[in-house]
Amino acid sequence: MPSERASPGLKIAAGAGLAFLHLPILLIFLYAFTTEEKSYQFPPPGLTLKWFAVAWNRADIWPPLWLSLQVAAVSTLIAMVLGTLVAAAMAQSRFFGREQVSLLILLPIALPGVITGMALRSAFSVVDIPFSVWTIILGHATFCIVIVYNNAVARFRRLHGGVLEASADLGANGFQTFGYVLLPNLGSALLAGGMLAFALSFDEVIVTTFTAGQQSTLPIWMLTELVRPRQRPVTNVVAIVVVAMTFLPILAAYYLTRDGEHTAGAGK
Repeated sequence: MPSERASPGLKIAAGAGLAFLHLPILLIFLYAFTTEEKSYQFPPPGLTLKWFAVAWNRADIWPPLWLSLQVAAVSTLIAMVLGTLVAAAMAQSRFFGREQVSLLILLPIALPGVITGMALRSAFSVVDIPFSVWTIILGHATFCIVIVYNNAVARFRRLHGGVLEASADLGANGFQTFGYVLLPNLGSALLAGGMLAFALSFDEVIVTTFTAGQQSTLPIWMLTELVRPRQRPVTNVVAIVVVAMTFLPILAAYYLTRDGEHTAGAGK
């Protein structure tokens, strides 16, 4: 019988791995409080809260933040509708090439972001779609659909088909079956998928770079500030906001689906 207690070496290795993953994020948090504006000294010469006030009063931060929220919200809404419909079709149907079609659905999130971005930019150029907020939304929706699909199809597969047949036998129409049978069973999975899709859309930068025109989302603003820094601690303050707005939906999605067979975001 294997031991339930991990060996000291395994604990040290796990701690080293966690430190490697999270120390850079902790450094970003630390330098959001530094008194030094231009350089990264370690340890920081002093700590201050003034950069939070400076960031709050920077007028150039709010339009990218609002745009990121708009893009993430609309992309998530599109993904929840289309991802649920695709999941229903794939889970309830059996046809030749079903596995290949499933692979094609997952492809946008499996490919590197730069490939997806290049493909979308070429497609928009071919059909002469001007680059705007809507091209950013369409670009984000491609991978948000996959996130919602993964959660919805896992829940559909756990749902016994006899439940739908029983609903029809009792005289329920399609809308009643959806509202009283499907939605209660799919609700937490769809909510978790939507939260995860929102988080991934909010901090997306690669696909946005290829699909945006003159618009600037918050991650693009941060990238520009890192290339041409004016007040580096302000960028770190904004990074804390981005971490919070992506971490909280992901955490909520995890807790919503942790008791199920598939946890939200397990494939990402």
